[in-house]
Amino acid sequence: MTLTTEQSAAEQFWSDADRHLVRYGGAFTPEIIERAAGSFVYTADGRQILDFTSGQMSAILGHCHPAIVQTVQREIASLDHLFSGMLSRPVVDLARRLAESLPPPLEKALLLTTGAESNEAAIRMAKLVTGKHEVVAFAKSWHGMTHAAAAATYSAGHRGYGPTPPGNFAIPTPNPYRPDFTTSDGELDWQRQLDFGFALVDAQSSGSLAACIVEPILSSGGIIEPPPGYFAALARKCRERGMLLIVDEAQTGLCRTGTWYAFQRDGIVPDILTLSKTLGAGLPLAAVITTEEIEQRAHERGYLFYTTHVSDPLVAAVGNTVLDVLQQEQMDLRARELGEFLRAGLLDIRDRHAVVGDVRGRGLMQGIELVLDRETRDGSDVLDAQVTHRCLELGLHMNVVQLPGMGSTFRIAPPLTTTREELALGLEILDQAIGEAAPA
Repeated sequence: MTLTTEQSAAEQFWSDADRHLVRYGGAFTPEIIERAAGSFVYTADGRQILDFTSGQMSAILGHCHPAIVQTVQREIASLDHLFSGMLSRPVVDLARRLAESLPPPLEKALLLTTGAESNEAAIRMAKLVTGKHEVVAFAKSWHGMTHAAAAATYSAGHRGYGPTPPGNFAIPTPNPYRPDFTTSDGELDWQRQLDFGFALVDAQSSGSLAACIVEPILSSGGIIEPPPGYFAALARKCRERGMLLIVDEAQTGLCRTGTWYAFQRDGIVPDILTLSKTLGAGLPLAAVITTEEIEQRAHERGYLFYTTHVSDPLVAAVGNTVLDVLQQEQMDLRARELGEFLRAGLLDIRDRHAVVGDVRGRGLMQGIELVLDRETRDGSDVLDAQVTHRCLELGLHMNVVQLPGMGSTFRIAPPLTTTREELALGLEILDQAIGEAAPA
């Protein structure tokens, strides 16, 4: 194919995309992706791009992992999709193995497809079991774009869509870098903030509080990790009000943060756990996991959550393979060690660039927040866009979260299979991009 022909094909591609695709968020990345392997994606014009977001924060084993490829090729030839009332061995095996990976009494699993769907199912279950309807979430949360999940999402997506279901309340996000309640030394006073948040909830509640849904590390909210002790106190607030605690580990679950589940750091056990993204390693697989008591009560009250792909065998087989690889290669330890390497590199970048205000996160889920001034902590959409664009030019895909009233945080979540050399390459490119884009 001649250069002219290649250019013509690319122009036709973007013309077709512009004419026929519904735009569903930010702008599309200006590259045609032909294939992906490991920690890299490859463009139609032959460029190699290091993927620091694991696709949509999902491909924790990298792109096209040989074990995943083998499982899909094998299973698609024998068992792909079934009627929702039929069961297969991969589904039951995955439910059992997820229960074995979790602390008791979490032992009952519902296998679905996406994070929004799993959160929808969890909230629906909590409402039915408690007989109540009100839901509490963080003010910078993201739980999905379906009905109940979107109502509990406050980082984006409300404006212009009309009223949400009644009984949805936001509490302040405990952000140590941008504290709204402070101690005498200027640190985040998270206990006072939490008390204030629930005082507002209590004032607005009709006495029908069903659940609180939270991410252990808020990803779309800007890689915000509540301080140690916060979630234990939040769990007490829920118990005092007869609420169920739903923990959404779409991005943090399955070894990414250096432990199998991020909630383990805080010594709590949620009433309902939701998994997605990482469970399918890039394929559409999600799970709702709860206790026998809650499942029994839900069943007695007629819990209904039929979906087209509930308990699908093909993706369940993939989920089992994901667990195999995570266990055999001790990916929790790997994420912890590589996370320390990544964090050290990010701290070094912060020390050399005044526009890096904060570095935070855990394991292979890290964030850096860019600011124009470390004292005022004011952000700049222009600077963020320049850094993102330059990173892509240099061969690194980055994702930046830009929210009103906050700076802008780059989410860094490379595959757990990444190497030190790949991390070092990404850090080198990011360092160069910030240096070139930052104001003198």
